[in-house]
Amino acid sequence: MINKKLVLIFFFFAIQLSFSQSVLGRWKTVDDETKKEKGIVEIYEKDGKIYGKVVEILEPQHRNRKCILCEGFDKDKPILGITFIKGLTKDGAEYSGGKILDPKNGKLYKCYITLESKDKLKVRGYIGISLFGRTQYWYRVK
Repeated sequence: MINKKLVLIFFFFAIQLSFSQSVLGRWKTVDDETKKEKGIVEIYEKDGKIYGKVVEILEPQHRNRKCILCEGFDKDKPILGITFIKGLTKDGAEYSGGKILDPKNGKLYKCYITLESKDKLKVRGYIGISLFGRTQYWYRVK
């Protein structure tokens, strides 16, 4: 007979392992131009798609900013709490097919994300083809 505690420990370990190999969770964003830490993003799944929202802004002077250049639903919304990664789906090792919002200019770009390692996420926003875009690397918050 298998010990119930052993099964429970194995189950907990399996959940932790799968979560640590996932894009889901909290990530510290780092600006690709300035190399400054900007905020904390929570990447989550809803209805089979991947989304990301701003859950913390690390620069005090930007905490109350609104997305004044955004259009539609996001127009004049506080950046804190805004869902800016929208509708990615898993395609092999990457998540793509959705959009990413740049709150600085209010524009939506095509996007893909992929794990570089269990604690490093590659985020690329682009126009047209992925050659024309910007890449940021984000780091898992532990």
